Amino acid sequence: MFFMLDILATNPIIFLMLILSLVVCITIHEFAHAYVAYKLGDPTAKYLGRVTLDPRSHVDLYGMLFLIIAGFGWGRPVPYNEINLRNPKKDAALIAFAGPMSNFTLAMIVGLIINFIDLGTIINTFLVYLAYYNIILGVFNLLPFHPLDGFKIVTGVLPYSLAYQWKQTENYGIFILLFLVFTDNISRLVFPAVGFLSAFIGLPL
Repeated sequence: MFFMLDILATNPIIFLMLILSLVVCITIHEFAHAYVAYKLGDPTAKYLGRVTLDPRSHVDLYGMLFLIIAGFGWGRPVPYNEINLRNPKKDAALIAFAGPMSNFTLAMIVGLIINFIDLGTIINTFLVYLAYYNIILGVFNLLPFHPLDGFKIVTGVLPYSLAYQWKQTENYGIFILLFLVFTDNISRLVFPAVGFLSAFIGLPL
């Protein structure tokens, strides 16, 4: 649980690499939500200054501190108004999927750089962390529990009758998620997929 604090105490340089990696992961993830929402016709995120790669618009201070202390955190959620979407059910799923997809895409690009370009030990180490944490964030957010993106994706792909029933479980999602996180069962769901994807793109882990 205090993995990040242990690293800070033993290797501040690695700690800074991890923090920078997480900031980039969260920024690209939330930017993707905002950008896709804007492209699908909803200007809400655009008006709020969220269609940007400026980390200050996406990183939540308390979410980052909680991530460092407890190993579980969050970024600033991107708001959107379904009234402005042409197909609210499908488009909401696309907006949700954009976040994890952006993380996987960045991880693959970084993986190619790592495998074909030698940028030196320090930069390569940072890139490995960057790719790895993008994969973790992407896989984690695909879990089908509210408020994660996976919940909205499932809602979007289910038929309307089943989607309505699925949404009735929304209020329980956070409790299921917290239970999984604090009992460490979340690793059993996330890390098999993380390991597979890391090996697929050739991460030296």
